Amino acid sequence: MKVVRSLIAGVAAAWALWPSCLMAEDFPTRLVRIVVPQSPGGATDTFARTIGQKLSEHWKQPVVIENRAGAGGVIGTESVAKAPADGYTLLVTYEGSQAINPSLYENLPFDSIKDFTPIGTIATTPFLLIVGQKVQAKTFQEFLALARTDPGKMNYGSAGNGSVNHLLGEMLQVEAGIRITHVPYKGAPQAISDVIGGHLDSAFASAPSVIASVQQGLVRALAVSSGKRAAISPDTPTIAEGGVKDFDVSPWWGIFGPAGLPPSVVSKISADLAEIQKAPDVLEVLAKQGGTPLISSPEQFRNLLAKDIAKWAKTVKAAGVKAN
Repeated sequence: MKVVRSLIAGVAAAWALWPSCLMAEDFPTRLVRIVVPQSPGGATDTFARTIGQKLSEHWKQPVVIENRAGAGGVIGTESVAKAPADGYTLLVTYEGSQAINPSLYENLPFDSIKDFTPIGTIATTPFLLIVGQKVQAKTFQEFLALARTDPGKMNYGSAGNGSVNHLLGEMLQVEAGIRITHVPYKGAPQAISDVIGGHLDSAFASAPSVIASVQQGLVRALAVSSGKRAAISPDTPTIAEGGVKDFDVSPWWGIFGPAGLPPSVVSKISADLAEIQKAPDVLEVLAKQGGTPLISSPEQFRNLLAKDIAKWAKTVKAAGVKAN
């Protein structure tokens, strides 16, 4: 009798696993939608389109990018949290939205950890401190000197209150002992445009979103936020080199699905992503954008997110930042 019960239990377990295995083997069988909770033209959009195109080629199914910007990434992110957990709606976002928003919004309509399934990281990239051609400072040290000469007169733009661009400026003010006025925008591209147009003194912008403007001479890059110089702009010194000791920020970008995504589908997308990240043409695209590939397992990604939520919570509290 025990043998029969064991046999029945084994068959039942096999049948329980069968749909999940079949789903992973067949996935995807139709169009996959990747939501980007930021504006077109920024780093998140750039990475999403690069990865989306490669996944489409690999899966032989269309992968479309849907930009749903607003509320610091909350609108697009919430739409994925509420989507069916079948793998056909994914989220490409970055540390700024997924790890900072929990501390920024009192009534966030989702839990950044519980309501999502981490799939894998894509890359990390530093931010560049840029100034327009009308700004007298030609070096980072000169920028600091100008800021100290007339506190509050110089300004810097960001993608909105609580964005990485904003908090980098807050961190710089505290650690360098300067005061510059924050000007929030609805997206980084608008801030960059106003730096180019001379309507804004400076901005922190991710390397992918601004490197073309730097190379074309439309703006000057005075410093990079990472602990080491960026290969894409090797002549740009780090903020630490400029005298702000231990300054080192290089946010990550990654892919999530809604909570409850079948483990087999998570494993498949994660494995396919890791394979794509090693492709020479993808490495070339990431390098041109100033990105460094970051391959991680879903569990490693979950741990990284939890750690960064705690890290940014301290920064948000110290800066006294509130969402718009």
